[in-house]
Amino acid sequence: MNTPDTRRILDMIDYQAGAVVSRTVLNKKTGSVTLFAFDVNEGLSEHTTPHDALVQVLEGELDATIAGDEYRVEPGEILELPADKPHSFTAPHRCKMMLTMLRSS
Repeated sequence: MNTPDTRRILDMIDYQAGAVVSRTVLNKKTGSVTLFAFDVNEGLSEHTTPHDALVQVLEGELDATIAGDEYRVEPGEILELPADKPHSFTAPHRCKMMLTMLRSS
């Protein structure tokens, strides 16, 4: 019987001092899954994407801004990122998150 490769998600990416680290876990025509590890006070500057996405915080906390609205996302919580809306992220503490991009087929 074929079984999928199972891994502990928090162990799939490590923090790096003064940086944001990313690792693509899955990349398909219909979407992608990318892990991010943010060091303290690191983040992603404001940008947009033509696709809807979901952010899930796995560890730590993440401050997100979407079209001017601010959110604090904690472990186990998800946040929807609507397509074409400007958004940015900052980690007030070390943080790991998973981004699931949903592309139209």
